[in-house]
Amino acid sequence: MTPQDNAQKTLSRLSPDVLAAECPSRQVLQHLTSRWGTLVMLVLLGGTHRFSHLRRRIGGVSERMLAQTLQQLESDGFLTRHVHDVVPPHVDYSLTPLGHEAAERLAALTGWIEDALPRILAQRPVTEQA
Repeated sequence: MTPQDNAQKTLSRLSPDVLAAECPSRQVLQHLTSRWGTLVMLVLLGGTHRFSHLRRRIGGVSERMLAQTLQQLESDGFLTRHVHDVVPPHVDYSLTPLGHEAAERLAALTGWIEDALPRILAQRPVTEQA
């Protein structure tokens, strides 16, 4: 048995516990709920997009942060990257079935935030609202 197989066997016996510091689910949670991760997932819920369209659609994200976020989400199995053999390079990103499932949950959370935003903002001290 290779060291990688042994590590996979050990991990498969552990119960996921997002509250445990060493649990791999924490890293997945971080990728999905980061500012850019959530926004990428929401945009891709609408369908396949090119890198440049994602960057234009998500205000404020740098090219570097978008590339890093896409790599993280792809490594977690939430999206696929399709490179077209053309010049200049053309790369499409789309959600996997697992990514679609996660994005729907993120959409529900962000929808609730937007619906509740007036109540949330009303709870903030007056100095923070300005």
